[in-house]
Amino acid sequence: MRARLPLPDWNSLSRLDDASLPLLGTALLIARDEYPDLDADLYDTLLQGHAAALQEEVDGIEHWALKMQTINRHLFEELGYAGNHDEYYDPRNSYLNQVFERRLGNPISLAMVQMEVARRLGVPLDGVSFPGHFLVRLPIDDGVLVMDPFNRGRPLDVDELRQRARPHLGGGSIDDEALSQILHPASHRSILMRVLRNLHGVYRNVEDWERATRCADRLLRLSPNDAEALRDRGLGYLHLDYRQGAREDLSRYLQLNPRAEDAPSLRERLIEVSVGRPRTH
Repeated sequence: MRARLPLPDWNSLSRLDDASLPLLGTALLIARDEYPDLDADLYDTLLQGHAAALQEEVDGIEHWALKMQTINRHLFEELGYAGNHDEYYDPRNSYLNQVFERRLGNPISLAMVQMEVARRLGVPLDGVSFPGHFLVRLPIDDGVLVMDPFNRGRPLDVDELRQRARPHLGGGSIDDEALSQILHPASHRSILMRVLRNLHGVYRNVEDWERATRCADRLLRLSPNDAEALRDRGLGYLHLDYRQGAREDLSRYLQLNPRAEDAPSLRERLIEVSVGRPRTH
């Protein structure tokens, strides 16, 4: 009988180093904000079932790339996990329990499913915080195999990687050293923070300030001095008319980034908060 999957506590996350921060448990903790009755053990067992169905076959394959090909076939062809191209900004694409239930997700949530299954099978798959869409990488021979989880785990060659990165990096040429830096494995903390930033952006765009502010708050539980999250939570507090919280967060943001492009406008907002009712939009 498998042990239960313990979920971490939000208040303890900033004290955990990246090696100790659980990817699956924290991703499900994020989902529990929206789905409070979520049963973490159910999804841990589901993942273990995915891995168990492949164990014998994967163990019999020698080459990492062929092992990964087998895993991708099972996940994307046999089980039907897929990128949600039609409703890319549906917040359910970021909540891992919904990804398991609907077999639909965005690049980073599908990458987490890939990574969890692969690692349970002894395949050292890592995430890549690539510009634009999140990717995964696997060490092979003297290099790495880079795959696109949003498109059924399709391998990407060097030319396509450069083409994908170029618009996000000023449009200039990308040499081998720069590409290698971009393809560096992402830590669990950076992956989870990217999930929360995606959710914050979705909720901010539809002016769901309660959820947007919650996402910014959760980012600060992972990284208390994250300036962008401080700004976003402070602005969220303004929309929720929580002026004390807004003052504290925006003041702290300006201390950390006194020369930020948005510093002048935020100083004006702080004056408004201090002398009268804040603007809402």
